[in-house]
Amino acid sequence: MNQHISRVTLMVKDHDEALAFYTEVLKFKVVEDVQRSPEKRWVIIAPPGDTQCALLLSKAKSEKEMASVGNQTGGRVFMFLYTDDFWRDVKHMQQHNVKFVTEPTEKDFGKVVVFEDLYGNKWDFIEPKI
Repeated sequence: MNQHISRVTLMVKDHDEALAFYTEVLKFKVVEDVQRSPEKRWVIIAPPGDTQCALLLSKAKSEKEMASVGNQTGGRVFMFLYTDDFWRDVKHMQQHNVKFVTEPTEKDFGKVVVFEDLYGNKWDFIEPKI
């Protein structure tokens, strides 16, 4: 049996501001951006090089959905983003004023730093040891 996770929903306040952050700051690619109805925009983004798992940017509408924006996991790390060049990408994020929650450190599994996205969701940014 073969299975994989294809999409993860990320609640956002606004599609365009989320797209700007993820494409300009994290260099994600737009996989799909379609207005499916007057009320529904289907926006999928993925890190460069990732062909299996992507984020579905879902605009929060209800109070409950708005409460989850920036708090997808109740304050814990939400996503684990891997890179092939830690310092190149950290420098790029610093130039875009990304908020880092921890200092970059070297662990047994590789280099890691925790940062927040534009809404406050925490991400582990990792260059794994090979």
